[in-house]
Amino acid sequence: MALKKRDPHTGYLTTGHEWNGITELNTPVPRAVYVFLTAAALFAVAYWILMPAWPLGTTYTKGLLGIDERSAVAQATREAARARGAWTARIASESFDDIRKDRQLMEMVRQSGRTLFGDNCAACHGANARGARGFPDLTAASMLWGGSPDAIAQTIRVGVNSEHPQTRSSQMPAFGHDGMLARKDVENVVAYVRSLSGAAKAKDEAVAAGRAIFSANCAACHGERGTGNVEVGAPDLTDRAWIYGDDLQTVHETVWGGRQGQMPTWEGRLSELDRKILTLYLLDLRAARR
Repeated sequence: MALKKRDPHTGYLTTGHEWNGITELNTPVPRAVYVFLTAAALFAVAYWILMPAWPLGTTYTKGLLGIDERSAVAQATREAARARGAWTARIASESFDDIRKDRQLMEMVRQSGRTLFGDNCAACHGANARGARGFPDLTAASMLWGGSPDAIAQTIRVGVNSEHPQTRSSQMPAFGHDGMLARKDVENVVAYVRSLSGAAKAKDEAVAAGRAIFSANCAACHGERGTGNVEVGAPDLTDRAWIYGDDLQTVHETVWGGRQGQMPTWEGRLSELDRKILTLYLLDLRAARR
């Protein structure tokens, strides 16, 4: 091994190692490293003494400060439950109208209702409740079974064509598939129905023929003017809130093959309070869109 020398530029001794003319210096560790290592060690020792740290079989060292995160979380949970209990008790006992007039209560409804809707309803009706193909827009001016608080709450409770004994039941017949109407009659009534909402303009003779077929076969549920009937869940055909679509092929498929929508009953899945919050949340969404 070569003898140690002192580097003329830095003044440090060399280690005696040299590679292709490059000499390794015996540079000391910076003082700051020792300072930080010492501080870290002191902090660790202090933490072990003051805070819960070491496992001891079925227990652990509690630390001089006696801090218990589990107890803190449990206390925070109890406080949150008490705070929630104050406003949920009012929602459970007060009427829909009184709750909707209270700004503070409605703010809590919006926060809680958004979570409830996202967890239970958004998969079908969309995060904004605007619906999707086959699932109605819950913010539309008209609702299949009515837009009153009691009607919405009942629909959420029993569902549509569900297993609930009081379920709302509805089914549109397959007029073409079951031979109730000839193909030409189906085409004419489709032309008339699409003209009601302005989805398309059709020839006057097709609309006139379709009007007569509609009156004889469809008005019993949808009304003479096609404005729907909340008693049987028949949609309003005069607006643009089409559940399956208003294009020619889709409306023809609806009249020809019929439709039978389904919505689960939420009575066994959500509490009465949660269903009421959801009802209020939907009412608020509909009011905001108007």
